[in-house]
This record gives sequence, structure tokens and C-alpha cells, in this order.
Amino acid sequence: MNSMKTGIMGGTFDPIHYGHLLAAEEARRNLGIDRLIFVPTGDPPHKKDHHITPAEDRYAMTLLATAGVLEYSVSRIEIDRRDDTHTVDTLREFIASGIKPEDLYFITGLDAMLSITSWFEYEKIPELCTLVTARRPGYPVSGIETLPKFVRDKLKYIEIPQFAISSTEIRERARDGRGIRFLVPHLVEIYIESNNLYKNS
Repeated sequence: MNSMKTGIMGGTFDPIHYGHLLAAEEARRNLGIDRLIFVPTGDPPHKKDHHITPAEDRYAMTLLATAGVLEYSVSRIEIDRRDDTHTVDTLREFIASGIKPEDLYFITGLDAMLSITSWFEYEKIPELCTLVTARRPGYPVSGIETLPKFVRDKLKYIEIPQFAISSTEIRERARDGRGIRFLVPHLVEIYIESNNLYKNS
């Protein structure tokens, strides 16, 4: 059985940006994670009312953003799933591949973590992995106390420098032609421009 510590970084990645990469790297370093797998969502159940860039584009951008980093890889597990994509199913699939729950870390942003009680079968998730979320250095994590104790007991924090950066802002800048250099990796910037992503968003 594989005893490597494995981090799963889930997200829409629309587009992936330096904030995602910094959070992933801080989690990897601080928690001793051996390998980190980025998992772009397929058809996110919680975003059905929003326009989402096609999964193949988001997958391609994630590949480009992580290219050349030996500890990083990208999985199509949620993109190729025909049904709605749920975190609990993804974690079960990774465990079925031989990863022990105690070696599995699910990393996501604080906003997503605070909404975990709305996720499908969320009460099963702390049994399958350790939850990891980011916080600003020196700032309390507001709202976490509202989560059930069994979720908080399996939650670890990583501190990352505050990046005033979001995928929403990047999409708006790309749409308006204001430039996104240094907000996303260069290859992702080229991909967005070459494919005219977000121009009609």
C-alpha cells in the first residue's frame, strides 16, 4: 500500500492563479505532503446557475500552471465522471486506489470550507481525510466555530500571505482587456489570450 502523504487540491480553477499555487505549496511544505494532486471540478453542483468555463480549458490551464513541478500532478477524475461531481466521491476513489485516509489531505479555501455542511454527504468527509484550509497570518478564522465539532476536529490550518487576487477578478480583467500578467503563470496567461477565454463572460 502507498504510505505517501497525498494532498488533494480541489477547485473550479477558472482560472488557476498564483493564490491557488501558493496555498498548495504552503500546505505541502507545512504538512510534509509528498505529492499534491490538483483536481479541477467537472460540473460543480453548487455552481449550476453560473457560467463555468468548459472543463477541458480549466484542465489545460491547470496542467500548464503546474508543469515542471515534480511534486504536482493534475487529475481528470472529476472531469471524466459522468454524474454530478462530489468531493466525497473523489476522496473515496483516491482511497480505493490505495491511499490510506490518514495519509490523505483535502485542501480548499476558507470560503469553501465554511460551506462544507451544504456538500453532499459532508458528514462522511472527515472520516476519509484531513481537511486543510488557509488563513491570514495573525488573523482569527471567522466562522469556523459554526462548523460541527467532528469537522473542526479534522481541520488543519496553513498560513499564507494575503493575496488580493481571485479568479473572479482575473476573469473580469481578461474580459475588459486590463491584463492579467503576474496574476497567473505565464503559460496560463497565453492560453487565456489565445483562446479568447472570458471575453464574453
